[in-house]
Amino acid sequence: MHANATLHSFTARLALVATVTLNGCTAEDAPSPSADVHQAPPAVASESPTNRVDIPASVRLNLGITFAKVESRAVAQTLRVPGRFEVLPTARRQYRAPLEGQVDLLVNQYQRVNAGETLFRVHSPQWGALHEQITAMQARVESMVPLREAHRIHEASIASRVSLWQARLEQLEILRMAGGGSASETTSTRESIISATAELAEVKEQEAELHAQQKLFESELRSLTARRALVLQSLDSTASSSGADWTNRYDMAAQAPGVIESLDVVSGGLVADSGLVLVIVQPELIRFRARALQSDLGRLHDGLASIIVPPQGGSIPLQDSMSGSLQIGLSADPDERTIDLIVQPSSIASWARAGVSAHLEITLEGGETELAIPLSSVVRDGVTPIIFRRDPANPDKVIRLEADLGITDGRWIVIKSGVKEGDEIVLDGNYQLMLATAGNAPQGGHFHSDGTFHEGKD
Repeated sequence: MHANATLHSFTARLALVATVTLNGCTAEDAPSPSADVHQAPPAVASESPTNRVDIPASVRLNLGITFAKVESRAVAQTLRVPGRFEVLPTARRQYRAPLEGQVDLLVNQYQRVNAGETLFRVHSPQWGALHEQITAMQARVESMVPLREAHRIHEASIASRVSLWQARLEQLEILRMAGGGSASETTSTRESIISATAELAEVKEQEAELHAQQKLFESELRSLTARRALVLQSLDSTASSSGADWTNRYDMAAQAPGVIESLDVVSGGLVADSGLVLVIVQPELIRFRARALQSDLGRLHDGLASIIVPPQGGSIPLQDSMSGSLQIGLSADPDERTIDLIVQPSSIASWARAGVSAHLEITLEGGETELAIPLSSVVRDGVTPIIFRRDPANPDKVIRLEADLGITDGRWIVIKSGVKEGDEIVLDGNYQLMLATAGNAPQGGHFHSDGTFHEGKD
């Protein structure tokens, strides 16, 4: 019996020595080798002082506890300016009716549509008339080919007749010089040449007119065909191609996905040629525009690394941010002494919407990165700054630590010791944890950053 008690006491002492050693205590704090091995430990491990707090899932839910990670940030060289998101100019697309008619809307405002989805239907008599005009113009263009060929044959025959009369006149001139021939016949031949030449000129003039008319018909045909192609490019690929539908209506389809932003006509209303029917916007095509003081222009230039962060105090996680490169606006406001700063995010967070306010954090050149935590994760127990670090070995516990803090930029604050990059710090619910643990710290000792207690000074 005595042997079992001795073994138990020795085992407990080994555990105590191992705990002290792992906590980094000095050799002078270790128990003396001459201590009685039969002496019972002052307290069991479960009763040792601790700054750990249990936060099971139910507690985290009730207190609304959230976490933020320790980051490396250039806190001393960060410029923060307010701003808002705006839609890119290329995010909007207007849909117009190429031909006048009566509109039937097939979508609702704020409805999300996919590419190729039918937006509206236009009942237009001009649609059938356009096909008829194209058919008639094609017939005119085709008829010009044989007509001009006949004119060319007619022109060739007149030109041949003129040549014959000219040859006859030359023969008569030769006879007259030889003392023969008839003066009246020579005169008649001259008149025939003049008449045939005039007829030939008239035929050539008609040929020129026919050529110009053919070019005009071809131009009108191209214009009508292009107008029809403009409508066909936007037609719903699933639209009916029956004779009635082909002549009486056309269906307009979405060229790209998006959301119906506005409807500019009512269903059943009339729309004129090229009249605006609706506007579709792609809400994910946004950028961030902030305003900085002109006095900061000396520290800013295009290409600086920037982060768009949500405003504090909301339901959006603090570290649900977006990154991008800075672009300085083309002009400044001389009255307010500000200048626009524009950032196109590399990826869009789910909370980003046109008009949503946020902050732009710009990392200036020359800054050194240091470990930092959100300023709101620090609470004070009296004058002592306190943080709660999540236990890496047990996610259902947090460790209360006195924060060794440095410089702050108003949103982030440098922490000099006790944490490493990637550690999780309680963000929301830290005040309730501070109240629950206030006044519980034991006297005559200190806690290590891993949550273990050490009697005496460091």
